[in-house]
Amino acid sequence: MRYMAKATMEDFEALLEESFELETPEEGAVVRGTVLAIEAGQAIIDIGYKMEGRVELKEFAQPGHDAEIAVGDTVEVYLDRVENAKGEAVLSRDKARREEAWDRLEKANDKGERVEGAIFGRVKGGFTVDLGGAVAFLPGSQVDVRPVRDVGPLMGQPQPFQILKMDRRRGNIVVSRRAVLEESRAEQRAEIVGKLKEGDVIDGVVKNVTDYGAFVDLGGVDGLLHVTDMAWRRVNHPSEIVNIGETVKVQVVKVNNETQRISLGMKQLMADPWDGVEAKYPIGSKWTGRVTNITDYGAFVELEAGVEGLVHVSEMSWTKKNVHPGKIVSTSQEVEVVVLDVDPSKRRVSLGLKQTQGNPWDLFAENFPAGTPVEGEVKNITEFGLFIGLEGDIDGMVHLSDLDWNRSGEEAMADYKKGDMVKAVVLDVDVEKERISLGVKQLDGDPFADATAGVKRGSIVTVTVTKIEDGGIEVEHDGMKAFIRRSDLSRDRSEQRPERFSVGDKVDARITSIDRSARRLGLSIKALQIAEEREAVQQFGSSDSGASLGDILGAALKERGGEDS
Repeated sequence: MRYMAKATMEDFEALLEESFELETPEEGAVVRGTVLAIEAGQAIIDIGYKMEGRVELKEFAQPGHDAEIAVGDTVEVYLDRVENAKGEAVLSRDKARREEAWDRLEKANDKGERVEGAIFGRVKGGFTVDLGGAVAFLPGSQVDVRPVRDVGPLMGQPQPFQILKMDRRRGNIVVSRRAVLEESRAEQRAEIVGKLKEGDVIDGVVKNVTDYGAFVDLGGVDGLLHVTDMAWRRVNHPSEIVNIGETVKVQVVKVNNETQRISLGMKQLMADPWDGVEAKYPIGSKWTGRVTNITDYGAFVELEAGVEGLVHVSEMSWTKKNVHPGKIVSTSQEVEVVVLDVDPSKRRVSLGLKQTQGNPWDLFAENFPAGTPVEGEVKNITEFGLFIGLEGDIDGMVHLSDLDWNRSGEEAMADYKKGDMVKAVVLDVDVEKERISLGVKQLDGDPFADATAGVKRGSIVTVTVTKIEDGGIEVEHDGMKAFIRRSDLSRDRSEQRPERFSVGDKVDARITSIDRSARRLGLSIKALQIAEEREAVQQFGSSDSGASLGDILGAALKERGGEDS
């Protein structure tokens, strides 16, 4: 009896201790349970402690799949509440999976490891991803390295993701599929780039075409085929040469192992048209080409595919100065040009357009030598003269000093306006400087030359008084005006009075100077009187012989009178 009482007491203590150890689990804990039955779309789960609960079957299903669960299976569930109104425990498989997932994801995030998940829904700005119980947000920009139009094929497919950000307290997780792809592409790219070397010829597929070139897939790595390396000729847009999806043969032009950038070329696989260009296009030869591009400084003309020359704006026209090249030629126009210079090292050809048309100044000089009369329209009036339009679409200039013989240039300029037709005579043609000098006053001859023809310094002329002034008198000789100063009006000072003359008087005077450059005729009555006195003394005696000057002059006058009679 004592032994049985003792055993019973020990068993009771053991059972009591076990009951303390197996306390009812706290709400919010993850517990193990056994599936007792499946009914009405729910699984009845016994979690022990004389507690049972129900869980919707869909909580045991993976996204896009049916639930895989059977009676007798052991599962982990989340204890939300110990007892509800029906006396059942409130259980959740989703919350259990979420807690498991968060623990697993936090460990993976700390180690920088990728996690597996499946895209199962679309939300504003991106998609939702099931990471084995935890739901993460996948931004649209993080789906792929390039924009994806159709995400359908990716939905529900298990695939790796990189965690960008996670906050357990708020329940936020942001993941990226793009980071995984970029990393794997970087590894693949590094491997491929490491095998490539400059000069390699390989096949590739055109993936994208831009304004500046095309990206070619070389089997996991892209290379840039720049527009300038597509052909030797000028290419306005890459689409002229390649199309997306097309397989092309390219040469590796340059490989940058640091940036892993690959430059490709197609023209390098073709013959260089610049080889032997100097012999093919000798200086002075004429060619017909097509205008490919027009700039402010000239126009590019294609002589053959890949060989272009520049016609500088200064070589486009003999007469059209400061005009935009686009007003002389147009794109795609066929033009005849002359080769002016060839520099194969710089791949440059200088061309001339105006040289094919002949120099209009040469033609003018040949057809209109100095002294030839011409007629043209006043194109422009400046402070130094008139510009007259001439044959050959060139201009000649009449300097203001060549407008009138008698009036100043400023006065004569007032007679002209733009558009007037003017007759002139060619004075000079300077082909090198492209200048033509014209004269208007020369059409009527030079009155100064006419007036001084046949006379020289010392000659005696008869002039007509046209004006009386305080300083002398104005006279006219053969239509040319001259001026006799007061001091030259007489040998006697008392007779040096302008008022003793009248307009219309005929007066003899001696020519003292002829200045053809200044167009001046120097006249003096006084010089004439002194010359006559000297001559009389020589012919009729000297005053030293006793004859008075009056007698000598009287004899001279008498002699002259006899000759006149």
